[in-house]
Amino acid sequence: MERLFEKAMYSARWLLAPIYLGLSLTLLALGIKFFTELYHTLPKILSISEMELILVVLSLVDISLVGGLIVMVMFSGYENFVSRLDLDEGEDKLNWLGKLDTASLKNKVAASIVAISSIHLLKVFMNAEKIDNDKMLWYVVLHITFVLSAFMMGVLDKMTRGDH
Repeated sequence: MERLFEKAMYSARWLLAPIYLGLSLTLLALGIKFFTELYHTLPKILSISEMELILVVLSLVDISLVGGLIVMVMFSGYENFVSRLDLDEGEDKLNWLGKLDTASLKNKVAASIVAISSIHLLKVFMNAEKIDNDKMLWYVVLHITFVLSAFMMGVLDKMTRGDH
């Protein structure tokens, strides 16, 4: 009975596979949003201000960072929790595949969130005249919270790895 229970529980990891596949659909959605933004910007490229162009570029960079984060979580999560990816040696294989454990993935996700938050905060500052001071303060507080959280996660990871 115990063996059957353990086998069923271990097999349940495959329930995560459709979730990781679903992340690839969000990647598709981000790609559509990226090119939609580009499509709307290019025709008016000569008439928009430098500030507006920078805000658009920051939005595109933001989308690309989120896309990279999705790829990292999708592949690393699948390899760490479901199954190894069986890729032929001749295929174009990402060099970090199989090298990110859950702690490394967690730190990379935290660093990506800080980078995304930084870009968002820069967009807020570039639009500062249109944003209420109280709202801007909350953006800064939230960003500092992300930075401190990522820093503390890195410190804790270093401390726990030092013990082993």
